[in-house]
Amino acid sequence: MFYKQSWGERLFDWLIYACMLVIFAVMVTPFLHIVNYSLSLPTKATGQLLLVPKGFTLDAYKAVFTNKSILHSIWISVARTVSGTALMAFITSMGAYAISRDDLFGAKFWRKYFVFTLYFSGGIIPVYLLIRSLGLAGTFWVYIVPGAVSVFNMILIKTYMESIPKELEESARMDGANDVFLFFRIVFPLSVPVLAAVSLFSGIGQWNAFIDTQFYNAMNPNLFPLQYVLYNALQSITSVDAFFHDSAQVIVHLTPQSLKLAMTVLTVVPIMIVYPLLQKYFIKGLLVGSIKG
Repeated sequence: MFYKQSWGERLFDWLIYACMLVIFAVMVTPFLHIVNYSLSLPTKATGQLLLVPKGFTLDAYKAVFTNKSILHSIWISVARTVSGTALMAFITSMGAYAISRDDLFGAKFWRKYFVFTLYFSGGIIPVYLLIRSLGLAGTFWVYIVPGAVSVFNMILIKTYMESIPKELEESARMDGANDVFLFFRIVFPLSVPVLAAVSLFSGIGQWNAFIDTQFYNAMNPNLFPLQYVLYNALQSITSVDAFFHDSAQVIVHLTPQSLKLAMTVLTVVPIMIVYPLLQKYFIKGLLVGSIKG
């Protein structure tokens, strides 16, 4: 049966399209300006909104990639994002599987215990003292271990696991499978959509994190992630010479602004590349608990 829209419905649809177009323009235009400025000659790009580069050049990016501290910080950011996200997904999913079991001793208590931590925390100072007492301060592991368990993600994964048909587990148990086999061979593989969604959340958080560096590794430049280097650069780079330090390779027409914007683009691009790859899983993960059976 063909449904014909009324003029009012068509007008409403066009208004929605127009609003979304305006929102898209408002969100994209600033980032487009940053990208185009970083690709332009500063002498031609100053004082105007750039929708296309003015005097195309890659000198700002060449300068960024010749800075050894930035290259090392990229490695630190990639390492903490990959390892931290993988560990979080693995340990949190095991916790979610445990509290999803109705036969778990004290199951209701443990569920309420974990939810309680979402509303109340020890605070910054007690957490800082705990991290120092565990010997994590000043090490790379301070980026990984504290985020190995995420209660919010655990609840999402638990909800998804509860939607998996129980008949699969019952048939496996009839063949002699234990909980370890059930988790690794049945539940974990079937939970890929929700794991991809929470991994995307965690990965973005790890990639963008820099406050933990300021708390625990501010005196250890070898452990600075890219975001913390960018944070320092936005506040401290006042000249191109300061960016290159003692290096003789200084590009004359570069400005501190073009260097800062090139670094900003560099921090955003990896997430823009990864997100489309996980989009289909991300959408499924957003539907956690909405469909049963």
